[in-house]
This record gives sequence, C-alpha cells and structure tokens, in this order.
Amino acid sequence: MPTIWSSIPNIIQTISTQIRPVHRQQFIVHHFRQIALVLLLFGVLPNLFAQSYKLMRFEEDYSILADSTRHGYARIKFSPLTADGKIWLSIGGEARAEYVDFNNEDWGRLQLGHNNFLLQRYSLHADIHFGKRLRLFTQVRSALQHGRKNGSRQIDEDQLNIQNLFIDGTILQQDNRSLLLRIGRQELDYGSGRLISVGEGPNARRYFTGAKIAYNVGKVNLEAFAMMADTIRPGIFDNSPSKQINLWGAYGKITVPKQANFDLYYIGIYRDRSIFEEGTSAETRHTIGGRIWKYGGGFIYNLEGAYQFGSFGKGKISAWTASLDIGYLFEESDLRPSINLRNDYISGDKKAGDGNLQTFNPIYPKGGYFGFSPQIGPVNLIDIHPYVTLDLLSNLKFQADLVYNWRHSLQDGVYRPSGSFNLAGAASRKRYIGTAYLANFTYAASKQLSLVTGIQYFKTGAFIEEIINTPKNGVFFNGRVAFKF
Repeated sequence: MPTIWSSIPNIIQTISTQIRPVHRQQFIVHHFRQIALVLLLFGVLPNLFAQSYKLMRFEEDYSILADSTRHGYARIKFSPLTADGKIWLSIGGEARAEYVDFNNEDWGRLQLGHNNFLLQRYSLHADIHFGKRLRLFTQVRSALQHGRKNGSRQIDEDQLNIQNLFIDGTILQQDNRSLLLRIGRQELDYGSGRLISVGEGPNARRYFTGAKIAYNVGKVNLEAFAMMADTIRPGIFDNSPSKQINLWGAYGKITVPKQANFDLYYIGIYRDRSIFEEGTSAETRHTIGGRIWKYGGGFIYNLEGAYQFGSFGKGKISAWTASLDIGYLFEESDLRPSINLRNDYISGDKKAGDGNLQTFNPIYPKGGYFGFSPQIGPVNLIDIHPYVTLDLLSNLKFQADLVYNWRHSLQDGVYRPSGSFNLAGAASRKRYIGTAYLANFTYAASKQLSLVTGIQYFKTGAFIEEIINTPKNGVFFNGRVAFKF
C-alpha cells in the first residue's frame, strides 16, 4: 500500500503541472520541488518529545532532558557545556519554502496577470542557559524571494539578519511567582495578534530591540515593554535601527482553564511618517483595549475592543475597533467540526481633509487575520466572516471561509493587510469592497514537518469596480512546506 511519504511527490507533481508553462515559472516550481523533497527526507526524524515547537522558539524548554539518556537528536536539544550540566546549550532551526501563484493582484490595478514566485525562509538558533536564572538566546534568519514581477515587499525578503539576540535574567523565582527581565533584540506576539504579532504567515517575521519585564503569579501574566523597530531592507545585515523608542506598552492576561479568559492592554507608538488617505504626517497614538476569550470544546468565543487617541500632525486621533468571533466546536463528533461566525467593525476617517484622523491603526497586525493572504487590511472595514473547520484526519485539518467586506467610512479608502494605505476612497459613494472565498488544508506529516496549501478567490464589489478602470477578480494559490528541529 502506498504511504503518505510516497504520495507527496506525486501531489507536488500534480500541482506543478497546473502551473502555466513559462520558463521562469518552471524554474521556480522545480526549485520548490527540490526543497520540498529534501525536507521530506528530514521529516522521518522521530517524535522524541511530547513538547510541540512553539511559535516563539525561545519559549521552548528542554531542561527536562537533563536527567535522561540522550542520543542523536536529543543531544542537539540538550547539550551540557560543563561537567555538572548547569550550563547547557540547545540548538534548533527551521527551513520553509512556499510557492505562490497570484493572479490579478490588487484586483488587476497593477496589470501583472499571473505573478508566480518562490519564498524561502531559514533560521538557526542557539539557547545557552547559565544555571536556572540566566540565559542567552540568539537566532539568525534569512528570508528570500525569487521571481515576483513587482519586486520584494518588506514581508518577503530580508536576506540575512539577526532575528533574536537577548539576555534573560530571572530576578524572582519563588513558589508560583516569577519576575523576568529580557534585554536585546526579540520577537513580540500578544493576544490574537490583532495589534502586535510576530507575523508568522509572511516570509519575514517581525522583531524589535529593547527591554521587556514579565511578572507571573498563578494564572496571571503581566508584561511591560519599551522597543525600537528597525526599517527593513532586503539585503544582508542592512536594516536600519530607529535609535529611539517607538513602541511601548503593557499587556495583562488572566487565564482560567475551561472558563472565560481576560486580556487588558495599553500600547503606544510613535512614527515620524505615517500615511493615511487623510495625509502624511508624524503620528503619536495610544491604544487601550481588552479581550474576553475561550477556546476548547463546546462554545468558543473571542470578543475584543480597542480605542485609540493621540495626534496626527496638528490634528487629533480618535479611532476604534470592535470584533466578535463566536462558534461551537463539536469535540466528540467525527471530524471534530467547528462552525464560527465573525464580525468586525474598524473605524475609518469621518471627513477627508479636515486634519483630524478617525482611521484605526492596527500597529503590527497578524498578516492573515482575515484568512491567509488577505487583500484587505484591518482598517476602515466592516466584515461578516463565517468559517468552518474539520479534522479530516488526526493530522489533516481543513478550513473554509467566506468573507464579505465593506468600507466603514465612505470618506476613507482601502488599506493593505499590514495597515499601509492602498486605494483612496473619498471620491466614491460605493461601500461594498468584495467577497473572498477561501479554502486551505494543513497536514502535519510529523512533529518536524508540515505542509499547507490553500486557494482564495476574491470577487470584486461596487467600490473596486468604480475605483479601478478595468477591475478583475483575484485568485491566489499557495503551497508551503516547513521543517523544524
């Protein structure tokens, strides 16, 4: 009987034969297949540990291996550097390749037609522990892009960079209380990723440089941070630091297993040049918000709201967002289906040209907050978003989404998933942007190896059809293979 391993090359071959036979595209597909097959060979590594790889790799703890007999892979994850084992090293990494076929990007405005390209990401990290209270974590990362007709975006390419380089010091460790100070370059990810996300979906993940202090007591976690964000450039070690604090805040979380969980937060940002339809100016913005959420079997929900105030040039900022995501997970049923409905309201500018700004700023949002590779960002938006998930196998998940999108304000335009300005809208009285149809599969071949593929079809609405001269419906396809160790 054929195994899943023998069938995967055939699946890749089938997908590749559907790609238009252009020499550049054939090269990309061939390159992607080579990378995928190499990673598949590594995927036969045994599942040695119950612990799963974390979104933030520095949150993994392999100290449990200290008293075990270690061979091969286990020695990579826990390697004593001193005879008593108090100083030890853990090494890990990732290799990821993604093939993208984007037809009619920006609804045909760019007139690119098929835009096929390959994304690759590689990272290697070392985690050195000096006893139980001090450690050094460092990670290098390379994000590469090949073949995109209109060049690399900041989320696509950063050829070589230091992603993490920080020192952790545990100031307090007593009973169920701890106080930790982290200084250096580090990744941040909070809550649902609505406002501060590491950006796992895009090729180049975000990072910041600064200090964070975290206090934990029982089920309560409190963090405060002050950070600098770099300007990202595509070359080797060429990113430019801001040299000033431009992101600061505090985030609190109360976790109650199988019950409602609560988040409260404050986030401040400063940007010397922000672009909205209202104009371009310096921006100081403060965000206060909260979240109530519950995941798990039965009734699931995620309710979040935030208000923003501050200054934009000489004008004032007053913006807000509210989100409701409710559903039910039939945990005891075959396929463990979940049925969900989401509704977002995200403010836009009330009056173009008056100097004041009511446009919500998502700050550093998750790229796929409205489904993978969304065309619309969480700015000036109303959406209704039903979706379903199924566990087709224990390691094969399926999700289908339907997203209806309107402009919240007719005096403001459409923004990209990053929150950056895209299309002006004050000249149009049309509200409906369009409908997105999405489907994706996630297959966990092993603990180390995963494969994801999805397709999105975007049907343009009245606003896009009025703003763009020759609007076209958009089609997006991707296939991604990722290996972690």
